Amino acid sequence: MIPKLSKLLVVFLFFSCTIKSEEYEITILATNIANFGGVGEWSFSALLENEKESILFDTGFDEDTVLHNAQLLGKDLSKVEKVILSHFHGDHTGGLLKLRKTYMKINPKSFSTVYVADGFFEQRYDIDGNLRGFIGGFDDVNEFIKETDALGINFKIIKEPHEISENLILSGPVERIFERVVVSPGFYVKENGKLVDDLLKDDQSLGIKTKKGWYMMSGCGHSGMMNTAHKFQQIEKKDIYGAIGGFHLFRSSDAVISKTASSLKSFGLKQLVGGHCTGIHAARKIADIASITTNNLSHGAIGTVITKDLKILRSSVE
Repeated sequence: MIPKLSKLLVVFLFFSCTIKSEEYEITILATNIANFGGVGEWSFSALLENEKESILFDTGFDEDTVLHNAQLLGKDLSKVEKVILSHFHGDHTGGLLKLRKTYMKINPKSFSTVYVADGFFEQRYDIDGNLRGFIGGFDDVNEFIKETDALGINFKIIKEPHEISENLILSGPVERIFERVVVSPGFYVKENGKLVDDLLKDDQSLGIKTKKGWYMMSGCGHSGMMNTAHKFQQIEKKDIYGAIGGFHLFRSSDAVISKTASSLKSFGLKQLVGGHCTGIHAARKIADIASITTNNLSHGAIGTVITKDLKILRSSVE
């Protein structure tokens, strides 16, 4: 019979390991800023890692960017079996096929399961009605599907909030309530045979449940930061403790940024790691209005890390 103290120790160790496995370290693998051999570009990608698995959020623009930066940072991407694509644009999907081709030789399941929101596969057009796409360089969506089928990639289409792993919740399509959608200039879809603006209904974000609240990850945030934060609070009423990624505020007016910042402050935002299309000016203004401390603000660069206890480890260029 195990002594009472030993039983308590076993329970404590088991519970501690369980908690630890639910937490993720986040490393930025693609964004605008880089140094010391890293490749920076107009894109986004981040790796989430814990003891159980590695998951990639977005895949960068050029097919070699994430590959190069991961190798530079000593990240083994052969462990990545689940991929999240925030939306169809090529600066978030461009690396997918090369990553699958590279790592399936090591692990047949690498990059084999890809989560996209409903609307991802809708055909896009230019103003003249010609096929136009950004999906990994393909204009014709059907050609993209043929290529991914041949590579054994299985797409999971998300229509509503969905837990893809412990404490990782995909928003699915986000309702546009508080702010106007950031449309994609020059891209159109067909409704009743007519070309209309593409409202990027396939834009989705990842919500990470942490001890301090939600940690929100977006590729471009085309749905809007306020709308996305509201979506996660509808799923579970927790503060939006942190946000990381692209939030498409780089061309926004000070009035729009101020409104967004005030809303995020009310949602409980305490940490911001901007990147890609967020804009340095926007990030700093949000931090000022939301009273985010200097140690909790980062502009995000290749190699920036959010530790499991939610501390920012800055890259050398920040």
